[in-house]
Amino acid sequence: MDIEALHDIFLSCSTITTDSRNCPNESMFFALKGKTFNGNFYAENAIESGSKCAIVDDKNINSISDKIILVDDVLETLQELAQYHREWLSIPIVAITGTNGKTTTKELVREVLMQKYKVKATEGNFNNHIGVPLTLLSFNKDTEIGVVEMGANHPKEIEFLCNIAKPDFGLITNIGKAHLEGFGSIEDVIKTKGELYDYISKNAGVIFANRDNNALKQILPDNTENVFYSGEYSGELISGGTIEQGFFLNLKWRNDLTGNEYKIDTKLIGSYNLENVLAAITIGCYFNVPEKSISRAISEYAPSNNRSQYQKTDDNEILLDAYNANPSSMQKALENFRSISGNKKALILGGMKELGIDSEKEHHELVKKISELDADTIILVGTEFEPHLQAIPQALFFADVEELNRYLERNSLSGYKILVKGSRSIKLEECVDYL
Repeated sequence: MDIEALHDIFLSCSTITTDSRNCPNESMFFALKGKTFNGNFYAENAIESGSKCAIVDDKNINSISDKIILVDDVLETLQELAQYHREWLSIPIVAITGTNGKTTTKELVREVLMQKYKVKATEGNFNNHIGVPLTLLSFNKDTEIGVVEMGANHPKEIEFLCNIAKPDFGLITNIGKAHLEGFGSIEDVIKTKGELYDYISKNAGVIFANRDNNALKQILPDNTENVFYSGEYSGELISGGTIEQGFFLNLKWRNDLTGNEYKIDTKLIGSYNLENVLAAITIGCYFNVPEKSISRAISEYAPSNNRSQYQKTDDNEILLDAYNANPSSMQKALENFRSISGNKKALILGGMKELGIDSEKEHHELVKKISELDADTIILVGTEFEPHLQAIPQALFFADVEELNRYLERNSLSGYKILVKGSRSIKLEECVDYL
């Protein structure tokens, strides 16, 4: 079956699913395979559960039902269908990548653009070779602008995703040390993130760029329409700065073309989110979203999924940022936490994953930074910290969050401002109930 015929079938279906346990009526089931599962074995279950058809690549499954469609490779077919659907829709698509802040920025951009347009965007962090196709296939004829988040943990991945999503607009939030195990070096991180710039440049698109970021300026194409924003009042399209240091980011921004200025009190934690907010404002202004609507959208946005969330318990105030951690994001979080006033401050930090051979060096550097902070209580979670504990003897160490929780049950913290941050697999959010 060619991709055009498959697309016609897709248009008659209600949605896409890759989980045989969740098959909405009239959905299209893609039997993806992984290291520990094979969706082909569940194609019949998907049909029985409500799917209109199932896409498989196992010839033995094909004979079960006339509702099962055999292809050479299910994943490649999913990607090809998404690419065809994107071209069929012919709508403007904004692609966002970066080491840190891409999900928050994507959420902010969606909220801003929704003030004027019908917008569809990546759900959660569905930003890889499966998530991006699923995102594109969630767009429909009512969608006026698409916002696609792109993640990468190895070279050429952003290039691959661009060839599927074919973005007209691109934004790199920043470039830092993350997924070094897959990339091999920071130079390869820069090159891979820069693949978005390369695609936009080759296809006469528009790049939204932070004028203050030297790493991004060095790879910014000269032959592309570049729309700049800045954390200084420097005459770019959008400029701005933080005001009133505290848990929440409060800022003022200016449209340097109109001269209009606005103040926003956000529900975002950390001054490091300023660049994410300015990026969303810039994109909103480019697409002619009313300035007051942009400010309102950003002020009303509240982060979720353990990303820069403020939580107040009966005993403490918590900055929960336990979705991800890498050397760059850790440094920004610690710098922000240093600026927050408080008589009693505590750090609960988890290990940083996927750093490969750089892991020991980066955790050593992190411990040095932690020891320089004026924190009353320091708690480190994860075996990555174990070789470096002598450098920070005042710290409490726990191998995992379960061990930490047992300690907190017996030794409660009270009256603290607490930063909780670590890689997703550490699951530090589970300690919040004990704080």
